[in-house]
Amino acid sequence: MDLLEREAVLQDLTGHLQAAVTGPGRLALVRGEAGIGKTSVVNRLAQLADPRIRILVGACDPLATPRPLGPLTDLAPRLGQAVRTALTGALAGTCRSDEVFDCLLADLTSYPSLLVVEDVHWADEATMDILRYLARRLPSVPALVVATYRDDEIGRTHDVTALLGTLAGYPWVYRHDLAPLSRRAVARLAGGHTVDADELYHVSAGNPFIVTEILAAPGESIPATVREAAAGRLAGLSAAARRVVDVLAVLGRRVPLPLLAGMLPASEEALDEAVAGGIVRTDAQVTEFRHELTRLAVLESVPAAYRLRVHRQVLTAMRSRPVVADDLALLADHAEGAGDPVAVLEYAPAAAAHAAALGAHREAAAQYARALRYADLLPLGRRTSLLEGHSQACLLSSRLDEGIASRRKAVKLRRVLGDRLREGEDLRWLSCWLWPFGRTVEAGRTGLDAVRVLEGLGPSRELARAYLNLCQLACYEHEDVRVTAAYAEKAIALGERFGDAGVVVQARFHAAAANMLSEGSGWGECEQAVSSAMAQALPEDAGFLALIMCWFAALQHDAARTAAAVDRAEAYCLDHDLLSYLLCTRAWGSWGLLSRGSWAQAADAAQEVLSHPSSPPVVRALALTVLGLVRARQGKARAWPLLEEAAGLVDSDCLLDTGLGWEARVEAAWLTGDHELARTEAQRGLDALAERSHPWLSGPLACWIGRVGGAPPEVPGAGPYALELAGDWAGAAAQWDGLGCPYQAALARLSGDAPALHQALAAFEALDARPLVARTRAVMRTRGVRPVRRGPRAATLANPYGLTIREMEVLKLLNEGLSDAEIAARLYITPKTAGHHVGAVLAKLGVHSRQEAARKLHDSKR
Repeated sequence: MDLLEREAVLQDLTGHLQAAVTGPGRLALVRGEAGIGKTSVVNRLAQLADPRIRILVGACDPLATPRPLGPLTDLAPRLGQAVRTALTGALAGTCRSDEVFDCLLADLTSYPSLLVVEDVHWADEATMDILRYLARRLPSVPALVVATYRDDEIGRTHDVTALLGTLAGYPWVYRHDLAPLSRRAVARLAGGHTVDADELYHVSAGNPFIVTEILAAPGESIPATVREAAAGRLAGLSAAARRVVDVLAVLGRRVPLPLLAGMLPASEEALDEAVAGGIVRTDAQVTEFRHELTRLAVLESVPAAYRLRVHRQVLTAMRSRPVVADDLALLADHAEGAGDPVAVLEYAPAAAAHAAALGAHREAAAQYARALRYADLLPLGRRTSLLEGHSQACLLSSRLDEGIASRRKAVKLRRVLGDRLREGEDLRWLSCWLWPFGRTVEAGRTGLDAVRVLEGLGPSRELARAYLNLCQLACYEHEDVRVTAAYAEKAIALGERFGDAGVVVQARFHAAAANMLSEGSGWGECEQAVSSAMAQALPEDAGFLALIMCWFAALQHDAARTAAAVDRAEAYCLDHDLLSYLLCTRAWGSWGLLSRGSWAQAADAAQEVLSHPSSPPVVRALALTVLGLVRARQGKARAWPLLEEAAGLVDSDCLLDTGLGWEARVEAAWLTGDHELARTEAQRGLDALAERSHPWLSGPLACWIGRVGGAPPEVPGAGPYALELAGDWAGAAAQWDGLGCPYQAALARLSGDAPALHQALAAFEALDARPLVARTRAVMRTRGVRPVRRGPRAATLANPYGLTIREMEVLKLLNEGLSDAEIAARLYITPKTAGHHVGAVLAKLGVHSRQEAARKLHDSKR
């Protein structure tokens, strides 16, 4: 397994080792907090070392009375007899410790070595002296000495601090810090797990140990190992320091030092002890736990009565001074902890509104939910407003089920209050979010209800948005272009009248999109609308339109446009915390990867979407469909259950509207040889499209009917589908090639002549589309076309080890010391695919490590 984001440190250490064994020697200090991966790094360094280098690893132990020369005792069996004899004598008191030092130096001088001393922060005095002794003499020794220590556990008076002072003047001493993992790396580790990667990053602060423990215990809010690690650190604190830590745990994240001093006067020494113990850290005027999960583990152990008392004290103290916006979330937290519902209802809604204004939608949803727990104390109108705020925040943070439930309650309460304007607005919002929830029929019905309510009240900004919603639904459901345009005109007129720029830009976008989907023109106008929304600082409108462009590009199988649209939408949604839109963008990205033949990457991307616990039903249906198609095209089992699961998540119309569902089901049936099922599924889709106009949906279904031996119905087909329906397989294949879709191009060539069949077979073999390889060979036999026996390529035959061109590329990158992740980035493949190539290279070369493979490359050049 690759060590994420440790490549640079490993490369530096490997360079030190190569330089040290030929002289002069070096000392490398590897430092970082507990769990950051120091041991993993030195273990990987040992694995990467040349087999001719002797590996010596010893460790210090967290004992009340450290073992004298403990690390040296660990590695003694790998040292010479002289060192072992001197060590035995020193431990028995029959010889001086400096004799051990001299023997160790002589032993290291005689053989190229990597000497690792782990956890020096627990070392005894004699081990510290050994490091001082060796460090001074390393220039004459063919060895790299690596010492690891926790820099979060050494204070000003610690022995390691004194050691570091001694080493400061030696130019052959190098220092390497191990930083926490980035958000991206944590997300990679979370791949395949049903966990919110952003929340995982938040609670772990990127600590690899905490990340892996959470992933290993998904059912536990705080893994037992993390709880025990926190308890172990607390056990070593004095009573005063433990009291400080308990109070900090109750106070929450980033506690101002003046606030702590107000709670616990004269606590400076105790705080210093907690910092030296690696539990908390201070930064200017603020202190906080190193990891949120550690804080939660400590908080869990604080008695409830004590927590209540601290919350009340803090709430009183904070309310005694002017309240600023940044205090609102903390005040709401302490108000709830203090059991003060009135204070919760004072601060939680304000904290939610502040978070929403900053684009922090998940935080806003949590604060609204907190307020709603006490909302029975409020008048009906205020309670309804909280439900509306909670709904909106949930929807934007991809908690659709909670958001829709709150909006349904709000609709009922507005009706009770007789507030028709807000009832209509709530109906419109409900309709908007029922569509991604997969309930397209109810979305349309609810959207019409919203318009009926609002039209009875006269022109309004709310009515403009309600018309826009019907415009969107008409576009997505592929109604007549005139229907979409009519709603767009009404929305634009009211949007301009009431100064709602978002309505105007979205209505123009969807009017152009309806033309594009049915007639093929309008892409430029859609792009202009997206740019306009971004330029006008309309983040929710711009993020939504950027996402829709991903859908339209994928629907038209345009690989280049899909990739560009996905990159733009993903960056924008990340910048503006639009999680629902982000997840949908990534689902369409997986479809784009599938279209351009990157099936392994498509499956990885789809799995990542499915692993996110907040993925909406439509998003999950898209990802499941991509996975099902990859399996079907590769001839793997359990493709159909994935497609069935996707169909069960959403309404049948939604399955069709996305442009994936029915076509995927038809293809999967065809690939298994069930032509009757394929014909039935295709006809069901065409029947549902009977009253609609969408060549990108009807075209493929008609083509599939032709491929299974039926007479293709006369329906509109777009682009290459129209050419295939007209019998121009060559033109269709050429268009597919232009769109960057090798699989679809090969399908079109199945209807072609002998050269076309040879091209199709080569494409299917390259894609590892096993069912299509067999089918193409069968077609060739039927038509009397002899397949070319390709065998290994000439380049492969010319290579002495039988490596392919791609495997030679991988071998050259291995020689650069790159990890699987770095190789993947260089070759534009997934890390998993890179790993497969690395394994194949090692197997063909008959070696067991990357270093041995690199040496084979050097040998072949001699």
